[in-house]
Amino acid sequence: MVREFSITIYLFIFRIIFSLCRLFPLQKKVVAVASFGDNIHCTVQALNNQTEDSKVVILKDRSCTYPFKEGTYNELLLFSLSRPLLFLKSIYHLATAKTILVDNYFGFLAVTNFKADTTCIQLWHAIGALKNFGLKDPSIRNRSQKAYRRFRKVYKKFHYIVVGSEKMASTFRESFDVTNERIIRTGVPRTDLLFNRLEKKQVSLYFKQKYPEIKDRKIILYAPTYREGQLNNFHINMDLKKMYTELSSEYVLFIKLHPAIKNKLQCAFETFLYDVSDYPNTNQLLTITDLLITDYSSIPFEYALFEKPMIFFAYDLEAYKKERGLIDEYETEMPGPVVQSTEEIITVMKQEAFHKEKIKSFANVWNQYSKGNSSERLAKFIIDLQTPIDQRRKASG
Repeated sequence: MVREFSITIYLFIFRIIFSLCRLFPLQKKVVAVASFGDNIHCTVQALNNQTEDSKVVILKDRSCTYPFKEGTYNELLLFSLSRPLLFLKSIYHLATAKTILVDNYFGFLAVTNFKADTTCIQLWHAIGALKNFGLKDPSIRNRSQKAYRRFRKVYKKFHYIVVGSEKMASTFRESFDVTNERIIRTGVPRTDLLFNRLEKKQVSLYFKQKYPEIKDRKIILYAPTYREGQLNNFHINMDLKKMYTELSSEYVLFIKLHPAIKNKLQCAFETFLYDVSDYPNTNQLLTITDLLITDYSSIPFEYALFEKPMIFFAYDLEAYKKERGLIDEYETEMPGPVVQSTEEIITVMKQEAFHKEKIKSFANVWNQYSKGNSSERLAKFIIDLQTPIDQRRKASG
């Protein structure tokens, strides 16, 4: 009750400010609301490469830690009530922009009556889906009808949704209740890095210089998903001492916690365990990873492009299914063994009992349109949207 009341007050104030700002003229600018940031960053970089008259304003949600490069934007503002003046300015930009980019669910969209020439594009932060979300999220059962109507209003504000595959297009149609015409099949911008040989070499060199003690040992990346109730007290269910004892001669273990997790790991096993949670670009980490251990995260959809082994450490599988609503085929669809203990992880690694034959087909299904030029294709789509029809006709004729 208190939660819904607070949301109602917030949206009421937002609606009034937005309506007033809407009186100002529409401007040819791209305003991006970033929660994760990587897809947005790749897209605005491509926009800058393709046109010189693109004005970009980035509104960083308070949870966003992505380090946007200077020169890729005209303005960067913290989009939070904690900074009232910046918050007002952010709403002004949203009300006067020709193109809006978002990379998450943002409740304020329920009360944004965009102008007719404004287009809102959803750059969802996950390439694939293992968990049910949107209208399929089981937690909706515990929310009020008013909240449910608000969710639907938000999803209706997405004029277009970017996808990397038909599989994800189908998921969005169900989760957001959108039509096929609202799907953009450009591929997912942040995957472009995974095809860039030069950048992969630079990342490899960076980590070799940063951690010279690793030498020729292979890198395991453990990237668990966020779990409710662990925002400030995340607990790793992996037996790190056993991992160190059994594997440290051949491997090192990088741990990347979900961006929402606040607490830091105490790295007790020097030269073996490294907390890389503060490293902003997960895909860069994937380029140097020899083995991925995860659970219900969306990371495997991208990592599969390297055709390297994966292990799915689903120690709380049954509980997670009930709480978050995993896909029914999780155990059989994952391109790697699903295990529930540290001992099983070690056994799989020593026996090399990976599902290598499934990885390539998994990658092809989920990265159908992501071929290394997704940012460029999306940027062209946005530029075409911002260009009046008569100008487009002259250019093509």
